[in-house]
Amino acid sequence: MFEKDLKDFLHDCTRLVILGIGNDIRGDDGVGQYIVESLKDLGKESDDVIIINAKTVPENFTGKIRKIDPSHILIVDAVLMNEEPGTIRVISKEQIGGLSVSTHSMSLSFLIKYLEIEKPYNIVFLGIQPESMGLVEDMSKVCKDSSDSVIDVLDSLL
Repeated sequence: MFEKDLKDFLHDCTRLVILGIGNDIRGDDGVGQYIVESLKDLGKESDDVIIINAKTVPENFTGKIRKIDPSHILIVDAVLMNEEPGTIRVISKEQIGGLSVSTHSMSLSFLIKYLEIEKPYNIVFLGIQPESMGLVEDMSKVCKDSSDSVIDVLDSLL
């Protein structure tokens, strides 16, 4: 299902920012970083696809994103959705406010409002339900498998 949602989101995209958020020393909270770094390794970054590993401070990249002036922004992170671990969902920016996130100093809904001070952007959030986010843990197999599925889909769409 998430494949169709991503394809629909990207159908009229002229410049895309993929913003990976998370903390790779907290187990599954590292899915955003893992996905964006893997896309970079696959050579998916270009003038029209800008990949940012924001780690736990996405607010530090708002000026850069505004300067890039993308038509679309895809935010990737672990999110607590009360789903089975590894569940992948594409969530509209209007729905983000009701979600629980883990390690961010700024809520995603506030981040979006801050990004859109000057103009609105096409923004979606790709969330993966974590299994465990304990300190100094490796990513769980289920979340790594889900992350690899996201990478494969984005690899084919970009």
